[in-house]
Amino acid sequence: MSGFEIERKFLVKKGSDFKRQAFASSHVQQGYIPCETATVRIRLRDDEAFLTIKGKPVDGGLTRYEFEKNITREEAENLLKICRGGVIDKHRYLVKSHDGHHTFEIDEFHGENDGLVMAEVELSRPDEPFEKPDFIGPEVTGDRRFYNKHMLRYPFSLWRESLPEAYR
Repeated sequence: MSGFEIERKFLVKKGSDFKRQAFASSHVQQGYIPCETATVRIRLRDDEAFLTIKGKPVDGGLTRYEFEKNITREEAENLLKICRGGVIDKHRYLVKSHDGHHTFEIDEFHGENDGLVMAEVELSRPDEPFEKPDFIGPEVTGDRRFYNKHMLRYPFSLWRESLPEAYR
């Protein structure tokens, strides 16, 4: 798969019932290979593995080019060993909007990012309207603190107190 990704990110309210609303979930581990001009990510999601290359964000972090290819689990495990800074560990839950037109990916982070829960929704165009589930909080699109790659160096445990109580 390749093309432009248009994505918005939001915090998720603490204590919300997004897990009950989820139609699927998976365990995700991902790491990043150093690259100055792009983000190179290796991801294991349950029994699947992916190599993803993302271009620099534009439109305030809303849009960027994305290339993704399935790789073998063995390839991913070997590539994760050369990733810089460790591995992001999280569970991902998929929740449909009430109107059924969009799927929200809710990530519940573990390890040094424990306590952080974020939702993402992919859009077909930047101004596309969408219905937010009731657990969605403030938008954090474009805020570098919430990029998975950034959280390897500056985990949520270091800056969690900067967020309102309802989101930490």
